[in-house]
Amino acid sequence: MRFADVLATALGQIRANKLRSFFTLLGIIVSVAFLVAVVAIIQGMNAYVRENVAGAVIGANSFQIRRTPINFARIDDDEWRRAQRRPKVTPRDYDVIREALPDVEAISLQSGWPTPQIDMVWRNRTLGDVPVFGVTASYQVVQDYRIGSGRPLSDVDISERRAVIVVGADIQEKLFEDVDAVGQEVRLFGERFTIIGVNERKGRVLGQSFDGYALMPITRFEMLYGRRNTTTISVKVAQATDVTPTMARAEEALRVARGLRPTDENNFAIETSDALVAFWTTLTRVLFAVVPAVVAIGIVVGGIVIMNIMLMSVTERTHEIGVRKALGARSRDIERQFLAEAVMMAFLGGLIGVASGWLFASLIAAASPLPARVTAWSVVLAVSLGAGVGIVFGVYPARRASRLDPVVALRAE
Repeated sequence: MRFADVLATALGQIRANKLRSFFTLLGIIVSVAFLVAVVAIIQGMNAYVRENVAGAVIGANSFQIRRTPINFARIDDDEWRRAQRRPKVTPRDYDVIREALPDVEAISLQSGWPTPQIDMVWRNRTLGDVPVFGVTASYQVVQDYRIGSGRPLSDVDISERRAVIVVGADIQEKLFEDVDAVGQEVRLFGERFTIIGVNERKGRVLGQSFDGYALMPITRFEMLYGRRNTTTISVKVAQATDVTPTMARAEEALRVARGLRPTDENNFAIETSDALVAFWTTLTRVLFAVVPAVVAIGIVVGGIVIMNIMLMSVTERTHEIGVRKALGARSRDIERQFLAEAVMMAFLGGLIGVASGWLFASLIAAASPLPARVTAWSVVLAVSLGAGVGIVFGVYPARRASRLDPVVALRAE
């Protein structure tokens, strides 16, 4: 019996029992769709964090010097407690880094966690929960902010502790509407501040706007709120290839300034956006650990259903098997036929599951801020799982069919 005839017979049987075939494959379809959709969302999130979030938080071609690391998920409790005892990052450290790296594009000092969330009041209007950051003038360069109107913060604003702020585009839109925010006075915690600039819109990341903030001279910020526990120094270089050697120079300069011996550990963290990406990847590994278990359960259940349906099919088609054997079909031909039907059903279930998972992931990406990227390896894995289930769970029914005695089979009604 030719292989093409085997496939044609298998497809004919599936077409003849469409509804039964669909419900037989439902477990595989759901499992494969779940696999493709979840992997697509996780991969999309990983790429999104790598391409957008990390750059937005730390800046492109930049690194940060912090008191504690971003990727604290990789350190144990003792290391975390030691990190909490580290000295704070101070303006003196900032001056050390500026002196050691005169050739970089920008070096900034900015306040860290906890970030004040305040009410911004203008005339009889109030905009609540506006995050306020204390920064130096070069922070706007590090974070790639572009002034839409007015001017950015200057070194004079920092040195004179001026009561001025630069706001994001959301502040202009929500609080001032059609009025130009530049030159307007607002109240923050009862203090009057003049808006000197409005930055261009940076957009949203995972539904969270990056344009609803106020940037204040860090000297004025620390007068009002004190020095933060996580004050951060950010360094921006011209090329991505310059990041690693510049980090080494900064690390050496700060170790010397803090009097650390060669055998002493750093009492500061120096990190690029890769640390944030690594932290996110650590979190997503938990999901990747759960997904195979859920998919395996569905695949096994689907395989058992296929085996039971194929055994039922063998019973229903006992007479047909007897006729085929009487006409010269070998046991191997009968086994190949039933095995092909099982594999074909599982393979079709895998294809339908891939299409369903792809569609589901696309709907999630369209209806929510969650991105989704269907990867080739997840599609290949899903289809291979479907075909593999057909082989594993189709062997027993196929062999049982091939071993039927033709005389007994012909007597069956």
